[in-house]
Amino acid sequence: MTNRKPFSSEEFKEIYSKVPRLCVDLVVKTPEGLVLSLRNLPSWRGKWHLPGGTVLCGERIVDTIKRVAQEELGISVEIQKMLGYIEFPSEKKERGFGHTVSMAFLCFADKTGFKPNEESSKIEVFKDLPPNLIEEQHKFLESVWLEIELS
Repeated sequence: MTNRKPFSSEEFKEIYSKVPRLCVDLVVKTPEGLVLSLRNLPSWRGKWHLPGGTVLCGERIVDTIKRVAQEELGISVEIQKMLGYIEFPSEKKERGFGHTVSMAFLCFADKTGFKPNEESSKIEVFKDLPPNLIEEQHKFLESVWLEIELS
């Protein structure tokens, strides 16, 4: 799969200043723990976060999940279930615009040879949530942690 950017940064800002953005976040569990990547983009730079991305027009959710796993982690995942959704009020402060709603999916991966893309400086597996995690994702993961651990 190739990294498809449907519009420029200017178009992205223009569009998502006017309408909510629908995304998926991948809660990827491996035998060693939870997969997180370290942001390398201007928004939330240096914070751990769930791999995720925008649902493209005409793209099925399952295809978005598979694309994001490949683009952001370099792996395939087995989709287990939807865990819930996350809204990002801090996005306004981080980007100066935006209202993202992300559907969070529990996924499993056997492979751990991750390949970060330009959006992340590194990928690691955690047994416990790191303190430097995007606030909204931290709160969400805390609320579903038992469900993740038991799966």
